[in-house]
Amino acid sequence: MNDDSNENEKRLPAHIVKHPCFSAIASRSYGRIHLPVAPECNIQCNFCIRKFDCVNESRPGVTSRILEPIEALARVDEVMAGGSDNTVVGIAGPGDPLFNPETFETIRLVGEKHEDMLYCLSTNGLLLPDYVSTLKRLRVTNITVTMNTLDPVIGAKIYSFVKYDGNVYHGEEGARLLLQKQIEGIKAAVAEGMAVKVNTVLIKNVNFDEVEEIAKKISSMGVYMHNLMPVIPQFKFDASHRPSPEEIARLRERCGKWLLQMKHCRQCRSDAVGKLGSCDGSPSCSRSSC
Repeated sequence: MNDDSNENEKRLPAHIVKHPCFSAIASRSYGRIHLPVAPECNIQCNFCIRKFDCVNESRPGVTSRILEPIEALARVDEVMAGGSDNTVVGIAGPGDPLFNPETFETIRLVGEKHEDMLYCLSTNGLLLPDYVSTLKRLRVTNITVTMNTLDPVIGAKIYSFVKYDGNVYHGEEGARLLLQKQIEGIKAAVAEGMAVKVNTVLIKNVNFDEVEEIAKKISSMGVYMHNLMPVIPQFKFDASHRPSPEEIARLRERCGKWLLQMKHCRQCRSDAVGKLGSCDGSPSCSRSSC
């Protein structure tokens, strides 16, 4: 499959053609408002540190401060006042949105006042099977699931632990549970008519060789788009685990045989606002891109 085109997009629903993360064309015209209301996470990825913030840093999980739901509503009101090209309200952390009740209250509050916005969230997928019906009721139309492996042996190298239903799972057991829930959740979301994107963090010498198998699997489940993201060296993975742009391009070409590849991702902060590649709109922002 190739990049989306103007002709193809004429046949797609609004929650794709007006969502900058689901359409390269939309990213040139429309922006998003990320609301950092979800600080807690139920898994520990070995490439994730959420506690550091810098206005010049762009990576998932970074935010200047956590917002309460009522503050998040005020943030959307502020951004949208006087007109805006932002079409999407998204919750992407800094933890896992489905593990934080503030996520649902935020979407409810904002959705009641801003009915014309699109609503989306990013999740590790562990709790997605439990909340698909709730998200549908809240008019969430777009879901991104981070799926990094289909192999619990590899998953044991990527995840330190998985917390579910009051228990903590380690190693292959935790990775196997996470994968099971991700597959269940993706299938349920697709069945409800949601547009699903899968993010895969590329880690050389860990999951790099199975990424095409992930593409095949998620394509068979009805996933709309696949986003290959190079690991950001931190925590337990260093620069030797980060693939080069050339390696990523070759892998995207192979995975593109199975489903649409996202090539315009900016690995945005969880408080980013505006078009991809533009200033995030925060008062302290001094960066030229998000």
